[in-house]
Order: sequence, then C-alpha cells, then structure tokens
Amino acid sequence: MVTFLIILLIIFCIALGGFVLIQNPKGGGLATGGSGSNMFGVQRTGDVLEKGTWVLLTLIVVCSLAITTVGKSGSGASAGASKIDDKISKQANPSILGGGNKTAPPAATPAKAGDTTKK
Repeated sequence: MVTFLIILLIIFCIALGGFVLIQNPKGGGLATGGSGSNMFGVQRTGDVLEKGTWVLLTLIVVCSLAITTVGKSGSGASAGASKIDDKISKQANPSILGGGNKTAPPAATPAKAGDTTKK
C-alpha cells in the first residue's frame, strides 16, 4: 500500500512540475521590468492551469498524509521494520552475536626495573 502511494506521489509531483512549467508568466512577483505584451497574458488558459496546479498540490498533500498515516500504523512496512528491530537488538546485546566470554583475563603486570626478587 505504501509503495502504491509513493508511486502516486511521484506521478503527482511530476505532473505538478509540468503544470508549473507550462504556465505563462504574467510579469508579477519578482520579475519587474517585463515586456508590456506579457502583462496581460491569456486569461482562460491561466485559469485552467492554475486550478490544475491547486488540485495537484492538494493531491500531493493528501497523498503525503496518507503515506505518513499508513507508515505509522505499521500495516505497510511491518516486515521491514521487524528486520531492522532485530538487527538493532542484536547490535545492542553483543552476547547474541557469539561473544560469549565477556570478561578478559587480567593483564600481566610488567616487572619493575629495580625488582630482582623471584617468586
């Protein structure tokens, strides 16, 4: 389910990019000093593209929220999450990995230079 929603999200994002690139710039915003012919662009096409942009934006938001909801409920990614949890628990507890002897033998203390006594 999560994979399907992610594919839909990618399709919506690509379509939104296409809608934004198709739109005719009106000369507003940060673009100051534009040509006079561009100031009054085609109004009908702009309305359709603007409404399509808002619809795609809404679909992206809804799809993102759906992915988050399904992902948090654990129904879509439960198998992958359990594998990750198993690896984390094995890393946290080194005795599971086969390192059975946790205590190291004490290190031999080196003899001092002036110590000539034998034991």
